[in-house]
Amino acid sequence: MNSLTWHERAKAVLPAGGFGNFDHDVFIRDGKGSRVWDESGNEYVDYLIGSGPMLLGHGHEEVLDVVQQQLGKGMTFFANNTSAVELAEAIVEAVPCAEQVRYVTSGGEADMYALRLARAFTGKQKIFKFEGGYHGMSAEAQMSLAPHINANFPSAVPDSAGIPDSVRDDMVIAPFNDEETVTALLDEYGNDIAALIVEPLQRIIPAKPGFLAFLREQCTQRGIVLIFDEIVTGFRLAYGGAQEAYGVVPDLCTLGKVIGGGFPLAAVAGKQDIMRHFDMAEVGREGFLMQLGTLSGNPVAAVAGLKTLEILRRPGAYDTLKAYGQRLQSLFTDHLNRHDHSHQVVGDPTLFDVLFTNDSVVDYRTAKAADAKKNAVFNQHLRAHGVLKSPGKVYPCLALTEADFELTENALIAACEGLSS
Repeated sequence: MNSLTWHERAKAVLPAGGFGNFDHDVFIRDGKGSRVWDESGNEYVDYLIGSGPMLLGHGHEEVLDVVQQQLGKGMTFFANNTSAVELAEAIVEAVPCAEQVRYVTSGGEADMYALRLARAFTGKQKIFKFEGGYHGMSAEAQMSLAPHINANFPSAVPDSAGIPDSVRDDMVIAPFNDEETVTALLDEYGNDIAALIVEPLQRIIPAKPGFLAFLREQCTQRGIVLIFDEIVTGFRLAYGGAQEAYGVVPDLCTLGKVIGGGFPLAAVAGKQDIMRHFDMAEVGREGFLMQLGTLSGNPVAAVAGLKTLEILRRPGAYDTLKAYGQRLQSLFTDHLNRHDHSHQVVGDPTLFDVLFTNDSVVDYRTAKAADAKKNAVFNQHLRAHGVLKSPGKVYPCLALTEADFELTENALIAACEGLSS
């Protein structure tokens, strides 16, 4: 049975025929190392890697070994387990802001609880976020994620039906990388803002030099909780995440993807005086933030995450990942330049993409101004020639081989020629 047939079956039982994530006509059957195969038998070099978690590649033998051992002991308990404690210890050791950790199952949950935690800690209500920043699926996060109109700042634009109008009143929206606008909005609303949440690398857009340090200084001065959404960047940009890479330490961060080693696991991590609001004995009923989850701290995910972090700590892991990313960036740039396609490679070697524009990309609106139709055609040609990637990101992984780079280069040649025809 091929992917097309499965798509027809899916449409009968799933809204829009999919899970709401990647292209609904793609059905992946197997993954091994840097490659995946779909239900039609097509083989791809995988730069999607599950939207980021499979930093080691699919089916890493050491990870599979510890998972299989744990499966024989039990899959979940809704009680403490030692592996999740050990993983929390590893996170605290690695991540600069992390003094304590609270587990959840998904990155979106982690972001939701981080915002709620900031409100509990400060007693304030408003949330400051950047237009185009992705922070999960909560009502707050779905404000000005991908707005269809360019509203005046700080007005929020809901990206989803079903969100109460009242949520808008608690949101302050700003353009990324714009210190002047951020300062003006904080001057006006700062006394009411509980948290400023930011992706240190917003999707693929780097912060300008000094911008994250500026946010740190402003939040400290104004008593605002600074939250780094490190669901994507955690343990990817560096072992200690963006905090280590950029040298700026938030009050809270959210982690996901890599820490579960391919299994559902995420976390809120941060300063003990804020995290204590998860403990009623510490803060009393009025300050207590209730949080529980059937699979939070799941032992299978915990052992997979522990082994993944152990492998990432080995000498040369991040040097290799960055070198692979730089090599890919050069391949994209070289072949697009040879065919005179105006473009920019935007991001970090560990996470980037191509945007077809001549203008500088510094925020959501400048990224949105790029030629999205050309990008879609480019990605279609890449897929047709054996390269699988998301519409807006390339995720390098440590499992890439020389054969993968060769296939990728041939696909790029074909895609560039396809754009020219």
